[in-house]
Amino acid sequence: MPGKEGDGYGMNDDRERLGKEPLGKLMVQLALPAVFAQIINMLYNMVDRVYVGRIPEVGSLALAGLGVSFPIIMLVSAFSALVGMGGAPQAAIRMGQKDYDGAERILGSGTVFLVILALILSAVFQVGKEPILLLFGASGETVGYAEQYLGIYLYGTLSVQIALGLNQFISCQGYAKTSMMTVLIGAVLNIILDPILIYGLNMGVAGAAAATVISQTVSAVWVICFLVSKRSTLRLRARYLRLDRSALTPVLLLGLSPLIMQSTECLVQLTFNNGMQTYGNDYYVGAMTVIFSLSQLLYMPVQGIAQGATPIISYCFGAGKTDRVMKAFRLMLAVICLYTGIVAGAYILFPRVFVSLFSPDSRIVDIASYGLRIYSFGYLIFGVQMACQQTFLALGEAKISMFLALLRKVILLIPLALILPKLGLGTDGLFLAEPISDITAACTTGLLFVFNIRRILGEKK
Repeated sequence: MPGKEGDGYGMNDDRERLGKEPLGKLMVQLALPAVFAQIINMLYNMVDRVYVGRIPEVGSLALAGLGVSFPIIMLVSAFSALVGMGGAPQAAIRMGQKDYDGAERILGSGTVFLVILALILSAVFQVGKEPILLLFGASGETVGYAEQYLGIYLYGTLSVQIALGLNQFISCQGYAKTSMMTVLIGAVLNIILDPILIYGLNMGVAGAAAATVISQTVSAVWVICFLVSKRSTLRLRARYLRLDRSALTPVLLLGLSPLIMQSTECLVQLTFNNGMQTYGNDYYVGAMTVIFSLSQLLYMPVQGIAQGATPIISYCFGAGKTDRVMKAFRLMLAVICLYTGIVAGAYILFPRVFVSLFSPDSRIVDIASYGLRIYSFGYLIFGVQMACQQTFLALGEAKISMFLALLRKVILLIPLALILPKLGLGTDGLFLAEPISDITAACTTGLLFVFNIRRILGEKK
């Protein structure tokens, strides 16, 4: 059975570990497995793209096909955040208040809601996948590859919701290593299955999708096994497997922020793919697919660092330990800013080194290398936005979190991506939209944090 004693605070006095153990040591213990898990999780899609981009003769077009299907995949995954990232902080706050029954009601009700969501999402996208893919930037040459991949991927929607959504409830207990194993098992299996199915069985793009579905299903089984075991502080109990309005409403209100933040990534990729097709061609769409992949390489570890700090912040906030909340925030801010600064600098200075990992096609490499330099500039201060936004989320500030989720992408990035190319900038306008929105959002988020954090913590005292 997954999990070991000591991997969390699940037994006796260890339950208060998040509120007592030295912060530096505790954040390292929680963040390192979470960072590793996020990097591994990123491999799910990146490995598919690396292998697909190297399919003989059709690799470049197949890569573009995956690129236009990826926004739908992001949207499916985003709905898991509605319960996972909305419910886990609420559960951790209740644990800080010693209300373990309340935390388990959140887990049970959230699980039922995820199952319902999975069935609806799978049905809707299976029925409408071709027109949706054409809307998302597929061309006559790439839509076949996109349909092939997405049609198989959608059969694993339930596994995606369970693996991603409920894994947050493992993390919020302090079981960072067990949470990491959820992702590690699936990702390693995906890496093994990809070449076997794509090349060995000559399944091509369909093989990449099948490998992902199998891997996510194994991860989902692992999560369920842990949450029903005696190792877990929060248990998935039959009596709580129902839609409980009182438990679910605050979860969904808080979860709207990460849902919007992740689902708007779908709109961003839709906008960019259509723009690249309009002002460029299929090779520009392929290049944008590579840039999106590299942006994940920066974003996903940041999410892991935040996941290491979030349980501490939520638990201590629930326990009234506001000084410890601020210490955890400052430590998270410093680590995230250091990481984003280093990665952004590497992208700006050595773009071809990273781009060449995804495609041997010189046309895609040239376009993506040029675009990555511009696209990455705003990442130099991206850490400020992520640290402040994640802290608002951990503190249960639904309204502020929702505004910040909308700000960067919906209010700034998408309008800029639509307007700048029409000003005569073409594809350069699309590349420039990202750093402009990142810098503006980071400054705004930082100011909101400074003006609101004392009020939020003061209300808890």
